[in-house]
Amino acid sequence: MFFLLLLVTLVIAFVTAHIIVKFFDKPIEKMLTRIISDDISSAWHKYVKFAIYVTGISGGVKFWNYEKYLSSQHPEAIKTELTFERWTLEIYQTIIEALQSISWMLLVFFIFALIAYVIVKIFEVKKEKKEINS
Repeated sequence: MFFLLLLVTLVIAFVTAHIIVKFFDKPIEKMLTRIISDDISSAWHKYVKFAIYVTGISGGVKFWNYEKYLSSQHPEAIKTELTFERWTLEIYQTIIEALQSISWMLLVFFIFALIAYVIVKIFEVKKEKKEINS
């Protein structure tokens, strides 16, 4: 049962990350194209998508939490049973923690993208003023 739980939570975290990637794919692509405006923006776009998958899966599947389902080294320790209720909680926790990890990653990305956008905009305005004055 332990390996099935591990596999199910990995799949759920991957599917959750995939949904988020599909949802944010176009906005991320547009932002990177606007900020970088070069062929390298497609490489950055792929990297951000990869980072979403990694963040979602690593945030959603907490391997060290699954030790409670394995036999303990201490004979007096109580082993947690994998009941239907426990499965439900583990699946819910996987979805929430994957979303939480991805949302933090995207928040940091969008903050830096906003700062980069403002810097690009400032340089564009300066360039336009310089062209008008020439």
